[in-house]
Amino acid sequence: MIDRLTVDKILDAANIVDVVSDFVTLKRAGANLKGLCPFHDDRTPSFMVSPSKNICKCFACGKGGTPVHFIMEHEQLSYPDALRYLAKKYHIEVKEREQTDEEKAEQSERESLFAVNEWANEWFQAQMNDTVDGRAIGLAYFRQRGFRDDIIKKFQLGFCPDKFDAQWQAGIAAGYNGDYLLKTGLCIRNDQSGKTYDRFRNRVIFPIHTVSGKVVGFGGRVLDSRTKGVQVKYQNSPESSIYSKKRELYGLYLAKQAIVKNELCYLVEGYTDVMAMHQMGVENVVASSGTALTAEQIHAIHRFTENIVVIYDGDAAGIKASQRGIDLLLAEGMNVKLLLLPDGDDPDSFARKHTSTEYQEYLREHQVDFIHFKTDLLLQEAQNDPIKLSRLVNNIVQSLSVIPDDITRTFYIKETAHTLDMDERLITSAVAKVRKQQREDRQKQKERERLSAERGGAAAPSGAESQASGPVDGAEAGGSQVSVAPEDDEVPEALSVDEITRARNGNSTQSQLSTTKNDLQFLQTEALLVQMIVRHGEKVMCDVEDEETGAERPMTVVEYIQYALEADELQLRSPLHRQILTEALEHYREEGFRCDRYFENHPDIAVSNLANELAHDPETLSKIHSKGAVVKPEEERLLELVPHVMTDYKLAIVDESLRNIMLELRKPETMADKELSTSLLKRYQEMKQVQRDLGKQCGDRVIQ
Repeated sequence: MIDRLTVDKILDAANIVDVVSDFVTLKRAGANLKGLCPFHDDRTPSFMVSPSKNICKCFACGKGGTPVHFIMEHEQLSYPDALRYLAKKYHIEVKEREQTDEEKAEQSERESLFAVNEWANEWFQAQMNDTVDGRAIGLAYFRQRGFRDDIIKKFQLGFCPDKFDAQWQAGIAAGYNGDYLLKTGLCIRNDQSGKTYDRFRNRVIFPIHTVSGKVVGFGGRVLDSRTKGVQVKYQNSPESSIYSKKRELYGLYLAKQAIVKNELCYLVEGYTDVMAMHQMGVENVVASSGTALTAEQIHAIHRFTENIVVIYDGDAAGIKASQRGIDLLLAEGMNVKLLLLPDGDDPDSFARKHTSTEYQEYLREHQVDFIHFKTDLLLQEAQNDPIKLSRLVNNIVQSLSVIPDDITRTFYIKETAHTLDMDERLITSAVAKVRKQQREDRQKQKERERLSAERGGAAAPSGAESQASGPVDGAEAGGSQVSVAPEDDEVPEALSVDEITRARNGNSTQSQLSTTKNDLQFLQTEALLVQMIVRHGEKVMCDVEDEETGAERPMTVVEYIQYALEADELQLRSPLHRQILTEALEHYREEGFRCDRYFENHPDIAVSNLANELAHDPETLSKIHSKGAVVKPEEERLLELVPHVMTDYKLAIVDESLRNIMLELRKPETMADKELSTSLLKRYQEMKQVQRDLGKQCGDRVIQ
């Protein structure tokens, strides 16, 4: 691992103008420079470089960042490799921290597994291309499927002979450790007999690569002559320390540059679908390889584009089963379109019936926005049955509720209302109702986990609540937790049959509108708190008395914020904000640590983008209460500013609580329950007093 001192040297040396100029011709534009964006087909210069901020950004496609992130994006490198790239450019010696014995052993094993897989990949190819059986069976199979030799070579396809332990014997003879042949899953040992045999014997082989091109596993397909009566035609390598099915996407290594160039990714199901599309001249395509789409796979695609087209064959059951994947994509902030092939065709079989031009034209002309695809599909199933219609509309509402971006969600609500001929306010209210339920379920789960932790146990989320959980708002898009839409019979009733029927007939009653505006205002207040961490987290704010020694000690900004949150048992709502607070607390004591530099150059692009926005926000906090007077820099006013922002944040929480209590009090069932109403009114008065006290602390707010 690269030590912190070396990382700091690289970050200090890396000049954004120098780095970008290696790839883009820049021209002066006032205090900045501009050029054609290298990440999309840019005809007019939209790529801006700021020497003063040491960042770049394309105002058309949105890509950019620090020198490290520019290199990561442009060269498709990991964060450590991008640092090494810049170190080489600026002639900085990379000093890596001494690894522990355990880390050395783990790294050695990973390198050995990669080496064994690389040998196996070459061995499989040699067996197919250089042996009589390989050419007659394996190579003939791919040619019969219509694949050209250049495509076979491009995807490094191979063949494993129909012999009990041919690969095992070859690997041992080549000097490879038998344990690694077993750990990669290339070979299997029978515990009872002690015999070892080849996993992929008599199968054609598809190597699976990481995004950087390393072979992590293999897929093997039974030949057509042996598929009769075989339920599982494909067999993949088992999970190992280097291979995880939920992380890898077949074809991503070959597709990444085309995805970036076209700003679009096609998602298909199988290996041969990817190969067929490459043969048709469409290279920006990946496959989930028959597994259910996962959040990790979506993150891998999201590194290269926000736009994805999911291609389905004409099988209705397959379409319905994959609807959870659509909601996963939506929850990750992806722009989702769908494309339905003619009934009975998959991308492979469809390619064999059409020319390259016809194939590409069909892909361009038959993409459908997810909301139109889903509403058309579900309305066909409903067939004017009010009960079915209610359930299916709520299915659509569930999908809308997981979209993290407020503007995108609002746009889709409008489209849904128009397509279903319903009152937009009714859909908005229904989505807000589901999102509120998701928030409440998450809060209940957190409370259970807290109570369980206090008792020394671990609380597992219940099925209903884990399915209902989803992003609260746009700021949570960077989080790793992704909600999955329930099946039709599990969808919470956001709208009743009567409401939908009335809405479809144009007789919708006035419904309560969504509270997303309040959510957004709350997160803006929370972002101001995180802004103080990014700008000044490691800086001393004041001296406090140490509880143990009684002596005075310095308190930093991030310490104060954590202390103030813990005092009222609060935590930041956005996972991205929580991540920044957590990592600042982990590192602020390190010598030379600076929050702004650390987070602006963070490996996670979501953290880096947010930090750059907060660090360089022109509306600085130092303008608070300026009233025309000359104001000192923020650094000199931390003791005033940080507590003020914290008070504003707590006041926003109280305001939200008061709104929720009022909404609860207005419910007919609450009004009918005198004991509950009295309890809520008492709680309202208590919170109102807290609101007044906090308002006085703010100094410029009068609470009625």
